[in-house]
Amino acid sequence: MKIELPQVGESVTEGIIGKWLVAVGDKVEKYDPLVEVVTDKVAMELPSPVSGTLREIIALEGETIPMGGVIADIESENEETAPTTTKEKQPDLEAHSKPGKEIGTTGILLKDVAPVGPTGSGGIIDSASSEGDIDRDQERGNRVIYSPAVMRLAEIHDVNLEIVTGTGRNGRVTKKDLQNFIDSGKASVNSKNVDHDDKKGSITDSVATKDTHPNVPGKDEEKITLSPVRKTIASNMTKSATLIPQAWSLVEVDVNSLVELRNKVKEDFQKREKVNLTYLPFVLKAVSESLKEIPLLNSSWNEDSIILKRQINLGIAVAAPDGLVVPVIENADTLSISGLAHKLDDLTTRAREGKLTVSDVQSGTFTV
Repeated sequence: MKIELPQVGESVTEGIIGKWLVAVGDKVEKYDPLVEVVTDKVAMELPSPVSGTLREIIALEGETIPMGGVIADIESENEETAPTTTKEKQPDLEAHSKPGKEIGTTGILLKDVAPVGPTGSGGIIDSASSEGDIDRDQERGNRVIYSPAVMRLAEIHDVNLEIVTGTGRNGRVTKKDLQNFIDSGKASVNSKNVDHDDKKGSITDSVATKDTHPNVPGKDEEKITLSPVRKTIASNMTKSATLIPQAWSLVEVDVNSLVELRNKVKEDFQKREKVNLTYLPFVLKAVSESLKEIPLLNSSWNEDSIILKRQINLGIAVAAPDGLVVPVIENADTLSISGLAHKLDDLTTRAREGKLTVSDVQSGTFTV
């Protein structure tokens, strides 16, 4: 059974594979966590939809996968055995098949190749998941056919696939070959700059002058590898600096009266509401009222237009263990100081414990 990255919200289009919590060959029960997935909204654990054995990990750690993309293969306990499936399908395949096409120069017939699965028997091979092979034996014209899994990995790391040495049959390059090539630090040629045109078949001039060797830390330096969460934060901050008009305004406010009020009521408030009364609920209330008075501030930029938001949904920046997250209080303008304090306590607690859901971080219109 192919395991797909589920759709978790309209605004979430892709996720980064953070860390696999199980290994190939491990048995899992339904709802057991399989993998940590990081989106631009939140980090989450993806549970197994079935009980069974993990046959293959298709999406590697650190890889960006679109929602709905296949990330793993699980042999379900309810799944029919592969030999039975093969026997049922074989007559139909033979009845409608044409003579097999020779592959490469050694020459084998496709009809003579017995189907084998990931464990050595049963099931028909899935070209996108069987080890991520690059089938160098199959060609269309002058173009080499690569499996989607390997092409995806090569695109992420900007690798020119034609300079990778394969260890498989007839020089076939596996996903393991490509991963070893990347880990060796030799991935210095950008695959996007390779001209695959059938007539030219050559590397463009831009590749020859581009230096993509990774920076090596000096003697007195230390290299800290970014987690998927921090990579996402960095990407979003860079994007926001490009897409959102930047402005700076500073206003000093005398809050002596607020300090006196809080000090006067905070103990009774804590006993009555069972949450602490901080300054932030007062700030959120002031922001909500201000956005109602000046709705243009509660808007977003859309290239040639401005989109005014009808709801006042306040995002709250919270420092979590893995980085900054922004849970959202929806319809904040309808809540009292007490209501805001309760919402804050719930969201910040779950943010620091890594228990936020995607719905907790969506629909924000203004961030504090």
